[in-house]
Amino acid sequence: MSAKLIFRDQEFEVEAGKTIRDAIKECGLSPETVLPVRDGELVTDDVLLEEGDVITLVAVISGG
Repeated sequence: MSAKLIFRDQEFEVEAGKTIRDAIKECGLSPETVLPVRDGELVTDDVLLEEGDVITLVAVISGG
């Protein structure tokens, strides 16, 4: 069972059944710096990944 995370031009294959937050960490990214989007809708990082999910990670931009 697997799902896919996409960040910029990188794709990561991760195991389904874990939270998006855990999958982001597993890919070596910081959950505080990306927003997960599934099917064009923002989702929270505590959502469990399901088989075949494709999650696009959008970089958070902040400024002052």
